[in-house]
Amino acid sequence: MKLFNSIAAKLGKIESIFGLIIYVKPQLENLVQTPIPTKHGEFILHYYSNTIDDKEHVALVKGDVAGKENVPVRIHSECFTGDVLGSRRCDCGEQLDMALQMIDKAGFGVLIYLRQEGRGIGLLKKLQAYNLQDQGMDTVDANIHLGHLADEREYNIAALMVENLNIKSVELITNNPKKIAELKKLGINVAGRIPVESVAHDDNVGYLKTKAKKMAHMLFESKKE
Repeated sequence: MKLFNSIAAKLGKIESIFGLIIYVKPQLENLVQTPIPTKHGEFILHYYSNTIDDKEHVALVKGDVAGKENVPVRIHSECFTGDVLGSRRCDCGEQLDMALQMIDKAGFGVLIYLRQEGRGIGLLKKLQAYNLQDQGMDTVDANIHLGHLADEREYNIAALMVENLNIKSVELITNNPKKIAELKKLGINVAGRIPVESVAHDDNVGYLKTKAKKMAHMLFESKKE
């Protein structure tokens, strides 16, 4: 029974041996909140546990967001190479820094940090994909070659975190239309979008062009005008 309930909690539903569909609402708990001073000012770090996965998802919150509308929110998926090492192969580190700057300037907002490395395929497979890219594949084809989708990220935990913080509507800091659509499907009121486009350079321009062409990311928009 314990295993049955564990699987049900992760999937949201499970079919029993009797053919019945049992729905289990995913649970989220805000376990710890602690002040974190940063170069972009002070935030409150919220640590969450959940019944969907065993990962440590967190939210950096600035100001009072409860009951507020049009709250600047960045949903940022973990990128060890970009966020921690400062890799120039992607724009993740720059986007993380820019989003925190935007939230600080607004005086309130949230950065949700989801532990879904490599667009959901994990660090090992991401590094293998890097090697394939060095052999001529783009970021999408490399993922597919390794047996994955181009983007395997999910946003159900992020939606639960927004609800837990009692945010009425968000201004989503993103270039990704799929992220907006997914959050709306999950019941989040996305009132608008805030672009977060870094300056392309030789090490990541091919990667960014692939995201724009194959994944419909809203990049290089100003150059089209």
